[in-house]
Amino acid sequence: MAIDEKLLRNIVEEVLKEMNLDNTIDSNKKEFIPEEISNMEIKEIGDVKKGTLPNEVVIGVAPAFGVHQTKTITGIPHYKVLREIIAGIEEEGLNYRIIRVYRSSDVAFVAHDSAKLSGSGIGIGIQSKGTTVIHQKDLFPLSNLELFPQAPLLDLETFREIGRNAAKYAKGESPNPVPVRNDQMARPKYQAIAALLHIKETQYVDGNKKPQELNVEFK
Repeated sequence: MAIDEKLLRNIVEEVLKEMNLDNTIDSNKKEFIPEEISNMEIKEIGDVKKGTLPNEVVIGVAPAFGVHQTKTITGIPHYKVLREIIAGIEEEGLNYRIIRVYRSSDVAFVAHDSAKLSGSGIGIGIQSKGTTVIHQKDLFPLSNLELFPQAPLLDLETFREIGRNAAKYAKGESPNPVPVRNDQMARPKYQAIAALLHIKETQYVDGNKKPQELNVEFK
């Protein structure tokens, strides 16, 4: 049976609005307008250059992060997610850069590309729905240092710890993995909305576009 893309899009938008996870829609332009735009401004400043400083961690965000989607699957604003990860990195005395990876919506590839562009060889990848990975440049893309697959169980404290651990890896340390909660019901409860959010993220994948350096200002 053929899939009507317009119908599918309408269904996705309606479900996301019911879950209070969608952005406001301009009825005239039919574009998503981030409701958290007043708290964070993101500007692309050019193709990402490979880092040379060993004291940096690169934070890579997925194609829709902070622009076409502005909250995680449980409604945590993206600007708060970034602020906590940055705070964790800075608490360990390291620097950070933020990039956007366009070639994939898979968090493993977002994280691995970030690690390869990082001067320390350590990167963090974040999907819009909140799934996060700490990666290292010399690992295979589907391997990682730490994986946080259950986005509904990630809170702001966890994101801060992710930033800290990534910085510790960058310093050559071997930190204990970030503790995460376990809820066997999280997957079935959020599986449908996770799939819809991933579909929405994937709409903005561009295999021909290089990773972009981002300038992020919090307001």
